[in-house]
Amino acid sequence: MLEKQIEAKVCAYARERGMLVYKFTSPAYASVPDRLFILPNGRMFFCEFKRAKQKPTVQQEREHNRLRGHKVNVFVVDNVEAGLRMVDDMLATC
Repeated sequence: MLEKQIEAKVCAYARERGMLVYKFTSPAYASVPDRLFILPNGRMFFCEFKRAKQKPTVQQEREHNRLRGHKVNVFVVDNVEAGLRMVDDMLATC
């Protein structure tokens, strides 16, 4: 399955459950995660979407680690099932 197909299904699922979902781009920083998810309680997290078995680039990993160093949750998802679990797990923290 293509990255954009995985991303679309997971984002639709999150929206159905009351999350806000934004495509995230940053002109000043390359390699930022693909999407910003905002939970109903105001907490936020990022998700990088990949095709099955694909890994983030070195630059993406560096940016993910920078965010994690500031206590930000960053997930890397390469299949729909993992994405749906991510959404459910994060909603359980509300």
